Amino acid sequence: MLSLQHQVFMEVARVLSFTRASQTFYLSQSAISKHIKALENFYKTGLFERHGTSISLTQAGQLLYKKLLEASQLQSELHQAMHQVNEHFQPPTKLAIGGSTTISLYVLPPVLSAYLRQHPSIQINVLNSNSANIQKALLDHNIDVGIVESITRTNTLTYSSFMTDEVVAVCSVKSPLRTRTLTITDLLQIPLALRENGSGTLAALEGALQDQQIRLADLKVLIRLGGTEALKNFVLADTCLSFLPRLAIRNELAAGTLVEVPVEGLNVQRHFYFIQRMGTENNEWVNNFIRATRRHYSILE
Repeated sequence: MLSLQHQVFMEVARVLSFTRASQTFYLSQSAISKHIKALENFYKTGLFERHGTSISLTQAGQLLYKKLLEASQLQSELHQAMHQVNEHFQPPTKLAIGGSTTISLYVLPPVLSAYLRQHPSIQINVLNSNSANIQKALLDHNIDVGIVESITRTNTLTYSSFMTDEVVAVCSVKSPLRTRTLTITDLLQIPLALRENGSGTLAALEGALQDQQIRLADLKVLIRLGGTEALKNFVLADTCLSFLPRLAIRNELAAGTLVEVPVEGLNVQRHFYFIQRMGTENNEWVNNFIRATRRHYSILE
């Protein structure tokens, strides 16, 4: 088992903040500092450099953090192996999941509820962000598994397909666009509200438009909003056109508060992927979660 001092060090090294680490462990900042000082005395070297209000890892600190990440992975594998030998062994386990906005808000909740009932010893943390940030969080060891849309592949991660969703053009029921069928060229003249850069929804739209020889820069974008809910609420209050994932607007389409606007020749689809760090593909808890998610949505591996 990693000592509390080493766990505290790993959290401070991860977030580079004594204050934020103290919030994670429900300890005072002075208690966090004492744990770090004890480690520095033990290793006879400084682990952090102080720069006014910020800190960074020393060379020794970087080495310790790297080795502790490896030790943490080995400890996780040991616990999983012991659990397979004896199912009564239920070690307290943390599972950090990262999901792009649509996944976190509309796909994961029912899966996580069922998963926690089956695995009550697991503590789950969910990071909700855009696809680019989820991939970075995985590379930074801040999460154990991610589910993302658009992906820039890197050889340090593994990818497996999950599901497909459609992105559709919509407007509010009070918009004059609600009764129209649009052409691709109409999009060049219509005011739009879109997601922020790094969003999988935006990347899917950009790819579909490029197939029609249209660039995002050619569009009349009134506003960009971070997050699906923010964009949806803006469209409900405005008369502009937007593109939103069908998963996120099923209730609004059914209630008639949002109206789907057909765009001839435009087909926008997003493909979701599970992503893991290379070398962690045998993590039992992650694989159980992936299987449970696929099973819930009846998607075979």
